[in-house]
Amino acid sequence: MQSVRHTFLSAAGVRRAPRFLLAAVLLASVAFLVPQSALAASGDPGAAYVMTNSAAGNAILVFDRSSNGSLAPAGSYSTGGLGSGAGLGSQGAVVLSQNGRWLFAVNAGSHEISVFAVTPGGLALADTAPSNGVRPISLAVHGSLVYVLHDGGAGNITGFTVDAQGQLAALAGSTQPLSNGGVGAAPDSAQISFSPDGRSLVVTEKSTNLILTYTVGGDGLASAPTAHASAGATPFGFAFGNQRTLIVSEAFGGAANASAASSYSVRGNNLSLVSASAPTHQTAACWVVVTGNGRYAYTTNAGSSSISSYAVAPDGSLALQDAQAGLTGAGTSPIDAAFSHNSQFLYVVTGGTPQIAIFAVQAHGALAPLGTVALPAGALGIAAR
Repeated sequence: MQSVRHTFLSAAGVRRAPRFLLAAVLLASVAFLVPQSALAASGDPGAAYVMTNSAAGNAILVFDRSSNGSLAPAGSYSTGGLGSGAGLGSQGAVVLSQNGRWLFAVNAGSHEISVFAVTPGGLALADTAPSNGVRPISLAVHGSLVYVLHDGGAGNITGFTVDAQGQLAALAGSTQPLSNGGVGAAPDSAQISFSPDGRSLVVTEKSTNLILTYTVGGDGLASAPTAHASAGATPFGFAFGNQRTLIVSEAFGGAANASAASSYSVRGNNLSLVSASAPTHQTAACWVVVTGNGRYAYTTNAGSSSISSYAVAPDGSLALQDAQAGLTGAGTSPIDAAFSHNSQFLYVVTGGTPQIAIFAVQAHGALAPLGTVALPAGALGIAAR
């Protein structure tokens, strides 16, 4: 079991911010209601969640997942906010909490964040709150902490706490700039995420070819950013393979067959290169997902309508396994991707032809297609359990 410091906030952090104590204790009790062993049972049914991003009224589409990986529409739930009506160019617009009890979504058109309780009967909207910035595009969640990445105005990251009722509260002193120091237009950023231990935040900036790291204190406050040069051009989506291995896609500006992935070791604000720009031989690698055991990583290649697979060694180094481990069909433009909680199934949202492409993850990381489910035009972001 993780310590309370890592799962929620440290005892020191609680002393410095007493208002967090009740939320942390209540969230801890909720987290332990469902054993993780029960959640991870192979083949258990679950769900997938995709955001409409409609400028007329944003919503989350729910798809029930059967034990064979197939999806069935199970309702639409208003976020109470507005989407942008256009692509966000980001990873992490829709995310689940670690215990699967809460779903978070950005409302880029109304500059808000929405929180849903995940219930056996579907979703229940718990809160919609201002994001305290312009154009939220990506979310990071760890215990009772939520950080949001803004890609409008000058851009920034800023934090919130979420209580046992799903109510968001702005975390005073948590706002930090991107690489521009808060001056001028925002860099073209793509994603924010916590490291698995919750002690660091990572942000990718596509236009500057930078990866930013922020340390997170026991009080939940992020430090000023430390900027690191990306090994390859246009760092985009990323995921952690283990406690310290960060795997980042590199779109190389969309140049034909030029995209790649790199891996790094993360320790606080320190980023050390492990594998530099292992090529996909595909075009415009965007999202990255990693299996739960950390052994396989996948990029979605929007320009090639393909998914590339990598083997991840124990030291975090990458070896391309299959440049076209999965194909989504000509012109489909795969963007967002998510595994079921047991990494048995991979779900990929395609932007060119709006749909979810479904794959079974087989031995040695191979992918087997299982069909598609239609989506409305403009839908993006995906989380699954």
